[in-house]
Amino acid sequence: MLKRKIQSFIEEYFKSFSNKILVIDGARQIGKSYIIRYVGGKMFKNYIEINLLEDALNAQLFEQTRSVEDFYLQLSMLAGNKMGAKEDTLVFLDEIQAYPHLLTLLKFLQQDGRFTYIASGSLLGVTLAQTESIPMGSIEIKRMYPLDFEEFLWANNFGEEAIAGLRQKFFARESLPENIHNKVMNLFKKYLLAGGLPDAVNTYLETKNVMRVRDLQTEIQHYYAIDASKYDAENRLKIRKIYEMIPSNLENKKKRVVIKDIENKTGKRTGDYEEEFEYLIHSGIALEVRAIANPVFPLLESSNKNLLKLYLNDVGLLTNILYKNNIRAIMDDEASVNLGSVYESVVASELKAHGKNLFYYDNKKRGEVDFLIDDYDTLSVVPVEVKSGKDYSVHRALNSFVSIDDYHIHLAYVVSNERIVSVKDKVVYMPVYYTMFL
Repeated sequence: MLKRKIQSFIEEYFKSFSNKILVIDGARQIGKSYIIRYVGGKMFKNYIEINLLEDALNAQLFEQTRSVEDFYLQLSMLAGNKMGAKEDTLVFLDEIQAYPHLLTLLKFLQQDGRFTYIASGSLLGVTLAQTESIPMGSIEIKRMYPLDFEEFLWANNFGEEAIAGLRQKFFARESLPENIHNKVMNLFKKYLLAGGLPDAVNTYLETKNVMRVRDLQTEIQHYYAIDASKYDAENRLKIRKIYEMIPSNLENKKKRVVIKDIENKTGKRTGDYEEEFEYLIHSGIALEVRAIANPVFPLLESSNKNLLKLYLNDVGLLTNILYKNNIRAIMDDEASVNLGSVYESVVASELKAHGKNLFYYDNKKRGEVDFLIDDYDTLSVVPVEVKSGKDYSVHRALNSFVSIDDYHIHLAYVVSNERIVSVKDKVVYMPVYYTMFL
């Protein structure tokens, strides 16, 4: 079984006897149902799981369920022998977005307090926006992502003590010995290939067969695209086109979404596709990075919605599209291959998994910096520049950025393949795998 960080969060939620119902949100195929099923089965004598998407496609038992009494009646038909006390009975409502009215009903189920509940779903941001009565105060939504690099290390038997040692080195701004650096970089490159989708990681661990991994990633990629095309008759083609454009956009110098390419029309603006972008972001299959021209903490207050970058939610999906079964591009550091988009994608997904809102610096005069994140300790902005080649010390835009007194920059990071950790002025140079500790 793959160890996930969110497991301890779910366990603490159950132990806390919270007065809110926990709802795990995130893209499909990232392991939401599996981890809830594992924790629920371990912690509760009576475990009841209802897949509401499956119900919507078949029996439709919960389609007209609007009251607590009706809910209990339907539940008793499916699992009457497991309906015990609140302390020993967990009801897991999977794919709750299939029935938006049940999100409203969660408030009343929580108030009634007969059982312990947990739910999961995708597109919850979109679903809540379409829900007549949002159950604010009664639910707690927790976002889940594919495995981050630390979880991938766990999966590859890289022990907790070893990771603690890496973390200590990061905070002390020390380099790893060359042999340990090479081992971690080797695993990092394998992470670029396998990504963090649980089925792909398990397939890699079990078979070490890149073709098997790629077949599975292609299937998931196709599934995401089909899922997007089901959303709305008016918008689905545009959603799918935007999603399928992401890899090619990332190969461009600016890496941002090219609005005119969506429908091959001039005069269109980002705002014309707001619903389509919202779908891709809220579904969890795309990560947004918004432009900042004036980087003042907190960044959200000065973001520019018209200059948008989108990254795939999983780096393995991207390397599958770009390189298919040819692993030399990544594992052998082929000089002719520019891995810039791949490295930026993995840093984006890593930071997002750590709960960071992502922005990038865009200034016509001074250039661009790959990522900006808020530092709540110093109430300042931290720039992160990503380098995939050997010219990691060349970054004119970053130098200009940190030198501007009005920006109040305390610290900046440049991440690359370079083993040696060094500090020059305000810039910390460090190996890309240390991103897992930011």
